[in-house]
Amino acid sequence: MGERTAVLGVIGGSGIYQLEDLTSIEQRTIDTPFGAPSSPIVLGELAGRTVAFLARHGIGHTIPPAEVNYRANIYALKSLGVPRVLSISACGSLREDYAPGDVVVPDQLFDRTCGREASFFGAGLVAHISVAEPFCGELSAALGESVTRAGGQLHRGGALVTINGPRFSTRAESNTYRAWGMSIIGMTATPEAFLAREAEMCYAVMAHVTDYDVWHIAEAPVSVEMVVRTLNANTRLAQATLAALVQSLPAERGCACGEALHDALITSRLHVAPELRRKLSLLVERYLD
Repeated sequence: MGERTAVLGVIGGSGIYQLEDLTSIEQRTIDTPFGAPSSPIVLGELAGRTVAFLARHGIGHTIPPAEVNYRANIYALKSLGVPRVLSISACGSLREDYAPGDVVVPDQLFDRTCGREASFFGAGLVAHISVAEPFCGELSAALGESVTRAGGQLHRGGALVTINGPRFSTRAESNTYRAWGMSIIGMTATPEAFLAREAEMCYAVMAHVTDYDVWHIAEAPVSVEMVVRTLNANTRLAQATLAALVQSLPAERGCACGEALHDALITSRLHVAPELRRKLSLLVERYLD
């Protein structure tokens, strides 16, 4: 099969392990300088355009949030020329008005994870990436419009706090995040969003509210059964949203995500070791020439 370039990369989280509406499917097993991604990448046609799908937690959901190889996942999609990444994720609501079954497209991110490999860069090549606005506004707006067209109950904006997992929060933690002004809670948006920015890819989250976390005394605390049940009910909404989104995406991006590294690299080009340059060439070669 000839070379195919996807207009969108989709990373499926809990409960979203495949895209049933894909046709002309081709599977790619990719190795990266950061190891193997969570799963092979599936290329297929959706609404007449090519989409790349990756299962974040592996086939059969074998990888917990803190052990996902986020760098390999993003790098693998980048190596296929994917310009935009959509995360489909489960989340808990920290607000009364964000109810189970609703969809949130957040506009801010708060990182409470620890010990995760959060950057492609480090000793030998230092980069200070700007993430004041951690999600791509252009892609998030298109996603929100697509959720509405697909008939979903949409909430635009809100801060997503990412915890380490795999355990759920204590009630004290949940109430603290609410007091801080957080809107939803999940386990995977960081470092995924930051890595996508370093890779100069647009990134947005379609967050499916599955529960009220543990703060809501009138509701049962979050459980795996609760999460899976709500996600299964929203599967068709996710598929319809994706079809609408893919149809609406312009051929060229109008945002600044594709230039995110332009002013981020601080290391003198003369001091970047050849082996490191080769390792990161997919990301930085045009800036080191």
